[in-house]
Amino acid sequence: MQTPATCPSPEPHGLSLRDYGPSRGSHAHEHFQVLVGLAGVLELEVEGRGARVGAGEAHVVVPGDRHDFESRGGSRCLVLDTHQPQWARCAGRLPADASRLHALANYLAQCAQHPQASSVALQHGPALLLEAWGAAAPAHGRGRAIDWTALAAWARAHWHEPLGVADLARMACLSPSQFAQRCRDEQGMSAMNWLRTLRLAHARELRLAGVGVAETARRTGYRSPSALTAALRRLDGR
Repeated sequence: MQTPATCPSPEPHGLSLRDYGPSRGSHAHEHFQVLVGLAGVLELEVEGRGARVGAGEAHVVVPGDRHDFESRGGSRCLVLDTHQPQWARCAGRLPADASRLHALANYLAQCAQHPQASSVALQHGPALLLEAWGAAAPAHGRGRAIDWTALAAWARAHWHEPLGVADLARMACLSPSQFAQRCRDEQGMSAMNWLRTLRLAHARELRLAGVGVAETARRTGYRSPSALTAALRRLDGR
């Protein structure tokens, strides 16, 4: 999204205060993005679905979802960029107490403008926002836990195969439908979107390490270097 108006740190993920204008933007990223409206209205189109973030409203964009955004009259939002998987439980649902979340966002926005004097508040801000959203705890009795780290490592070792939901479900000892639902509940995205995000993240790691496009495409299972380049450009919004 646009350059932060004020940012508590140079890290790419964390809390920031951002202003949006009429210039339309579009991209996708590999982390959750939580937007809480402070002033004006930010118009969104997420994977073809319209949404808006006005003052006191909030929205969670899940990893991999392409989203267009603009604010014809100008708007300001508190934005949290995070990899914390608990935000998957907030995607697609309204905060339990919008007024409480809005009050907290206003306070954190003030802190973001004076980061050195508010380091403790900004450090704990993401956890407080998650608590204020009122995300329900995962249901008990869901069967064995999915070791997502181990599953990701297995997928990375099998990019040369045409992996699908059934393959991931088999490794997790679940039916395809069970695995698909668990992935949405625990990762905040479809199983194939999770797999695609993982593949792109691995490709980007290799490219940043200096591996050539052709070799990166071979290692990550893309049918050609041009297909990999196109996928990376779509992710970066170019």
